[in-house]
Amino acid sequence: MAPNASDDSTTAGEVDDLRAGRRKAVRYVVPVTVVGIAAATIGLVPALADSGDPDLPKITAQQLLDKIAASDVQQLSGTVKITTDLGLPDLGGLESGLLSGVAQQGGDGSSADPSAKLTELASGTHTLRVAADGPDRQKLSLLENAAEYSVIHNGKDVWGYDSASNEVYHSTVDESADNGGDRTGKDADPVPATPKELTEDALKAVDDTTSVTVDGTVQVAGRDAYKLLVKPKQSGSTVGAISVAVDAKTGLPLKFTLTPASGGAAVVDAGFTQVSFSKPAASTFDFTAPKGAKVTEGDEAGKSDESGAAPEGFGGSGTPETLAQDFEGAGGPNVIGKGWTSVATFGTGGEGVPSGSDTGSDAGGALGGFLGSFGDKVSGKFGSGTVYSTRLINALITDDGKVYVGAVTKDTLVKAANTGK
Repeated sequence: MAPNASDDSTTAGEVDDLRAGRRKAVRYVVPVTVVGIAAATIGLVPALADSGDPDLPKITAQQLLDKIAASDVQQLSGTVKITTDLGLPDLGGLESGLLSGVAQQGGDGSSADPSAKLTELASGTHTLRVAADGPDRQKLSLLENAAEYSVIHNGKDVWGYDSASNEVYHSTVDESADNGGDRTGKDADPVPATPKELTEDALKAVDDTTSVTVDGTVQVAGRDAYKLLVKPKQSGSTVGAISVAVDAKTGLPLKFTLTPASGGAAVVDAGFTQVSFSKPAASTFDFTAPKGAKVTEGDEAGKSDESGAAPEGFGGSGTPETLAQDFEGAGGPNVIGKGWTSVATFGTGGEGVPSGSDTGSDAGGALGGFLGSFGDKVSGKFGSGTVYSTRLINALITDDGKVYVGAVTKDTLVKAANTGK
């Protein structure tokens, strides 16, 4: 049952009631492949100024969660400003190029393939224009200097267009997928690209290891909103808190902020700077390949993918549940621990970290060099290995080729590896 009006936090008994009707939002069909473990959480952050504390009716955490679950916004358009601060080392832009290169290995080799292009959201500041008109029409545009990249879903077709290279990527929605057709022909998951999507992923972690409270009110993009505060109760997690600004009228999350336990700037903080709930013009979702553009058919290219290719669909909020789902294609994960300090573990099928000498690809060699530049050697009952850290996701790769990964501290990883051994 819902808590009474004087209780602003959920209880363990109420959590099961949250899960049934929570996934009704419109999602943007944007397939992404990211192989670097540090990029397992593609963060989204705006430099967004909130203003005012609107006077809204009192609401409990349970009621606010119910409001999010009941939100069924089908039509919107707006601008989302994004910045990502995973705390990766400054390698002169190598990290972005590396992630893009690795993604293209799992993609179709086109600069317009979302699998490659949208890895740019893993670092820096970006502006997105978004539009949606029901489950069959969505558009997301990444605005760049003197260029624009767009992904358009219109009916069965998914188009990616990179104006800088004049390349087009085309795929089709698999209507037989169990999520209502929200997949491409390559059966990839969408990357979280709006506060709504990030919030849905984060709320998957809500259980008796989580504190959920209402933390006042705020204005975002000119709209009155409640602030939902989600915090791990356990020590050992790298997640400090997740704050969600929820539109008071529609229940749509307008802003999502994830701050690390270590303090400092947010790792993930996505929000609308402008939003409208009017029906977008039908022409918004029209697309015809420009004359002279190179067109890559993703469905045909995907048929030749090797079975040993890297798992697709990396992305999400960094919760143990989403990490475990992401690694299902990499030998099958086991999960050690519970809640926010859970650690996913799986075998790489090799030994340790890839290096330039033991891989047949330039991208693999670059990945090995990149990871090696910020790793810390550790040892324990499990043997020895290297911990690779970001401000949110940490991974321990043992010398015998096992991986332990989660939104947890280095000590928690080592403890999990000792337990797993």
